[in-house]
Amino acid sequence: MESQYKGGQRRVGSLEPLVRVLAVVLTLTAALVQALDKQTTVASIKLVPTLPAIDVPVTAKWLHLSAFVYLVAANIIACVYAAFSLVLSFANRGTKKSSLEVFIIVLDMLMVGLLFSGIGAATAIGLIGYNGNSHVKWDKVCYVFGRFCHQVIAAVVLTQLGALAFIFLVVLAVSRLNKRCN
Repeated sequence: MESQYKGGQRRVGSLEPLVRVLAVVLTLTAALVQALDKQTTVASIKLVPTLPAIDVPVTAKWLHLSAFVYLVAANIIACVYAAFSLVLSFANRGTKKSSLEVFIIVLDMLMVGLLFSGIGAATAIGLIGYNGNSHVKWDKVCYVFGRFCHQVIAAVVLTQLGALAFIFLVVLAVSRLNKRCN
């Protein structure tokens, strides 16, 4: 961070590049944590009450649930956009084109919405995996696939932090545009 003195007041330099890099790192990490999420365990299945249970290997993968696929896709899109917008913000640094700035603000808000929708979808499915649903006879699965569920939680938290980074980018850009207009 660079600091400058302007009019006797200390002004902090632009945090935007740092926050964009943070958004890239967080969304990329969230996508990788979720995309590498796989756990195989042995489950005992009793087909007939009079016979002994059969041990069957069962695998949980992120690809098995569309909400987790959506979370990975949302994180990849946000990561690629954050990297692209970082390049755009450096290219726009000296020119101060407000039309490009407004376009980037709108896309930043779009990324917030995309990430929050992915968080909502993954959290809804994660809660069903954690609590089950007695109305439709879905059992809890997180006691069987504990590591898998913990990685889902980690990916959701990282995605939440990435969305907060995009919100902070919107706040920075809007305040910068507001100062310029006044």
